[in-house]
Amino acid sequence: MAPPSSPTDHHIVALQADFIKIPEFQLPAPYTCTTTLYGQTSLSELHERIHDASILVLSALRVDAEALSPEVTPYLKLIVIVAAGTDCVDLEACRTRDILVSNCPAANTEAVSEHAIGLYFSTRRRVLRAHTLTRAGEWPRKKTLVFDCLNHDGTHPLTCQEEVAGIIGNGAVGKRIAQLARGLGMKVIIAERKQRGDASAPIRSDNEQGRVAFDAVIKQSTVLFIAVPLAPSTRNLLSTAEFEAMSPHAVLVNVSRGGVVDEEALVRALQRNQITGAATDVFAKEPAGPENSPLLAEGTEDLNLVLTPHLAWATQQTLVNYERLLKETVEKWLVGEFMNVVT
Repeated sequence: MAPPSSPTDHHIVALQADFIKIPEFQLPAPYTCTTTLYGQTSLSELHERIHDASILVLSALRVDAEALSPEVTPYLKLIVIVAAGTDCVDLEACRTRDILVSNCPAANTEAVSEHAIGLYFSTRRRVLRAHTLTRAGEWPRKKTLVFDCLNHDGTHPLTCQEEVAGIIGNGAVGKRIAQLARGLGMKVIIAERKQRGDASAPIRSDNEQGRVAFDAVIKQSTVLFIAVPLAPSTRNLLSTAEFEAMSPHAVLVNVSRGGVVDEEALVRALQRNQITGAATDVFAKEPAGPENSPLLAEGTEDLNLVLTPHLAWATQQTLVNYERLLKETVEKWLVGEFMNVVT
């Protein structure tokens, strides 16, 4: 790949094309482009692959300040993150060099929200444990598996009509999860930003009196959905203090970013039966394995902990939405129209 030959010539480099359908760009005159696709990219390959790019397309690959230095990316003008989260790119480094960063918000709202509800049911009803025991032939041996799938205190699961669903994060995904939860019969409360609050305050309906103090949502929820972006203010948003304050019947579902939940504190809370269960699609370090994630470490196998490998977004409609937004973002940027600007 050669560097751009003129200001109207662009090199588009897609670093994770296995996960993103790259469209045919229709550029207005006098602009031209060449497109280079890499199915997946390791960090060791990153600098060489992005050196001649003027437009960079990625979904979740870490691009740090060094990669964004003039020495590594001398021609870079635009980064399109084909995802909602932007924590993978050093935005301050982009600001310093006037590199525009855009993302694709709301493209995966339906997919992620539905996955969150699926994780809730899997955890609340101990679906994976029931499946494993049934496949192992334990049903005829024990005559019943009902007692193997009870809560840690020996009680049966709650129904949706008994649930108080706390929503932390009131963006597109949080709002959609709230709609789905209401449709299932849950009472929904939307958390304010984390601050000192009165956890003894009465439950207020989100569509009547607005949002509820963060501490009150933590204490009063029986299922807690996490749908906030990862930022300095949300890192370890839920840790030891929050788990100690939660209902012992509570189930936690995280479809935001792994760093929002303190993973070691979550494992301790499950081991100590402070909460009933948890499910996550995201991890502090990805790809996650026993060597780098407390959630997969030895001793966690029997916890009521449902794990999926960051694939809540992966539906046909999400890919259609991503392709459309990527195409529109690049083509409009060339004529001075900026979409979904992050920085």
